Amino acid sequence: MSLRTFVDSSRREWLAFDVIPRADERRFTDRRGVDEPEFDGEERRDVDRRLTVGGAGRMQGAEGWLCFECGDDRRRLSPIPKGWARASDATLESYCRSATPARVSRPAERVE
Repeated sequence: MSLRTFVDSSRREWLAFDVIPRADERRFTDRRGVDEPEFDGEERRDVDRRLTVGGAGRMQGAEGWLCFECGDDRRRLSPIPKGWARASDATLESYCRSATPARVSRPAERVE
C-alpha cells in the first residue's frame, strides 16, 4: 500500500492511499475447535454458504481503488491511476475531485 499526503488549493490536507482487495476473501482454516459448544460437527469449509444475487460478474473495484480522506470526507477513485504515488499535489487534487464520495463507517454505539 502506498500512502501520500497532499494539500489542495483550499489548504485542506488530504491523505491518499491505494486499496487493493485480496483475491481470496475466504478463510482456509476453521478457528472453532471440536471442543467448543457451538461446534455441530459439520465441516463448514466443505459448503459455500454465501448468498449470491445476480450473475457471477466481477466485483466492482476488484482491481482496487484510490482512497482520499480529509476529516469525515472520504472519496474513492477506481481504477487506480498509474503513477499516482509520484503525481504532483495538483494532479492528486484533480483525482480527488473526480472521485466518488464514500460513506464513512463508524462503530455502532452500545446501548446499556
